Amino acid sequence: MIGAMKKQLPRPAITTYDDAPSNAALSDVVERNIRTVLRLRVQSAQSRTIQDRLADAITGLSGRLSFVYLHMLWFGAWILVNTGWLGMKAFDPFPYGLLTMIVSLEAIFLSTFVLISQNRLSEEADRRADLDLHIGLLTEAELTKVLKMLHAINDKLGIENNDANELADLEMPTSPEDVLAEVERLKGRLAR
Repeated sequence: MIGAMKKQLPRPAITTYDDAPSNAALSDVVERNIRTVLRLRVQSAQSRTIQDRLADAITGLSGRLSFVYLHMLWFGAWILVNTGWLGMKAFDPFPYGLLTMIVSLEAIFLSTFVLISQNRLSEEADRRADLDLHIGLLTEAELTKVLKMLHAINDKLGIENNDANELADLEMPTSPEDVLAEVERLKGRLAR
């Protein structure tokens, strides 16, 4: 059934930003990176399942102030009708058992939809964090290599470096495991 629903519902039209005009104030690299990030976001949005889209839509609607106003009107009207103030026969007299059940069921479903959306957003955040970590590790390795090359150039040209010890420290490869172990060790010491 879900497969049939996927085929029936059209994908929303999302701009890819590839055909947008260039900004002369930005370098080509910055602009290319911006377009890449936006393209990845579009691809992520387009790859959502029908369930994800439904959960996001419901979460989006319920996260607005208009949703609160609608409920205030609904509860107010319910109470007015069931207290007899409008001259109508009460169908759910105080303590409003039917209203309580409906609101409880709504809360269960809304919280489930919010959790579904949060889980998806958390997975996206994890993917971005992994990407950031990979890029950070690559950058660290590249910078270490560049520092070694600069040190070799300094030596070849006979340029004296007053910060030789610091440079030697920076030229050492950084192990993520060692950094995390040191962070945990220092956290442990601070916690005592």
